[in-house]
Amino acid sequence: MKRVALITGASRGIGRGIALELARIGFDLVVNYAGNQTAALQTVGDCREVARAEGRKISAESCQADVGQAADRRRLLEFAKEKFGRLDLLVNNAGITSIGRADILEATEENFDRLMAVNLKGPYFLTQQAAKWMIEQAAARRSSANENDAGAADPEPFRPKIITISSISAYAVSTNRGDYCLAKAALGMLTKLYAVRLAEYGINVYEICPGIVASDMTAGVKEKYDKLIADGLTPIRRWGVPEDVGKAVAAIAQDALPFSTGEVINVDGGFHLRRL
Repeated sequence: MKRVALITGASRGIGRGIALELARIGFDLVVNYAGNQTAALQTVGDCREVARAEGRKISAESCQADVGQAADRRRLLEFAKEKFGRLDLLVNNAGITSIGRADILEATEENFDRLMAVNLKGPYFLTQQAAKWMIEQAAARRSSANENDAGAADPEPFRPKIITISSISAYAVSTNRGDYCLAKAALGMLTKLYAVRLAEYGINVYEICPGIVASDMTAGVKEKYDKLIADGLTPIRRWGVPEDVGKAVAAIAQDALPFSTGEVINVDGGFHLRRL
C-alpha cells in the first residue's frame, strides 16, 4: 500500500509545488483547498501526470476545507480516512497573507482573528487530530503484526511525519504584516511542542522556512524583491520557486532525516545567514 500525504492549501503556490514533488516520489495525495476548486483539480491532474512520467501510478483527490474552521478540519481528516484509510504525512501549508497589509498601529482585531484562525489555530488543531490518528494507525499495525507472527519484521515500517511550512517572517520584521509575522513565529513553537510530545510514538515533526518564493502571495511585490535580490539580499541571487520547498518536503518524506525532529529547514537562498 502506498504512503499517503495530506497537504493543506495545495491548489496553488508552495502547496502545489509540494504536491507535485510528493507525486513524483509516489505518494497518494489529498489536495486540500479553501476556495479555488478549478486550481485544485488542475493540481490533482498534474500530480497524476507527473507520477505517470516517473513510471508511477498514484491516487490524488481534492477536498475543500477551510482549516480555520473546526468542522472543516474534521471533515478533511474524515475524507482522508474514507478515501485512503491511512495518513503517513501531514503538511501544514495553508495560510493567508496579512489582510490589507495594515501598519501595526492601524491593524484591526477582525483581520487579526481571521489570519490567526487560518495560519495558527488551523495547523495547531489539525496537527492534534492527525497525530491522534497516526498514533492509532501505529498501534493497529503493531497489534496486527503480533497477531500474525510475533517474530516477523514489518515489511513496510510506518514512520509518520508532520511538516509545517513557516516563513522567514517568523524572525524577519514586517511592520505592515504584524499578525502574519506573529503567526509564523508561533508555528516554530508548534513544531517544537509536537516534536517533543510525539517522539515516543515515532512521529517526527519538522518546520520548513521558505524565503522569497514566487507565488500568488508575492506577485504584488515582485518589483521590490527583484531589486533586493539583485542587490544581494540573499547569497543565492534568485527567487525561490515552489519546487524548492517541495524538494525539501520530499527529502523528509523519504526518511532522509530519521534522527532529526523539531528541526528547522531553511529554504531561503541563505537569507537567514548573518553577514558583515
